Amino acid sequence: MRFVTLALLALLAFVHAELWFGKGGVPRVMELQAKLSAQEADNDAAKSRNERLGAEVRDFKEGLEMVEEKARFELGMVKPDEIYVQVTTPKP
Repeated sequence: MRFVTLALLALLAFVHAELWFGKGGVPRVMELQAKLSAQEADNDAAKSRNERLGAEVRDFKEGLEMVEEKARFELGMVKPDEIYVQVTTPKP
């Protein structure tokens, strides 16, 4: 009877050691959960960026207003009958 008890205690110790120090142990699971959280945050940021870019592409395909707005603000486009006025504020 004593041998069975010692064998079961040894088996329990082995299983417990695998739980804490093995390949699938608690520290490894916690590390993988942290990596998963970081990857999910990166995925959410990429998803929102993709949605924003998709909306911009749809705007470009559907109408010329977006193209004209981009040309005016980024390239300084002025129509032939317009007068360009730039207002600056003096620095203190």
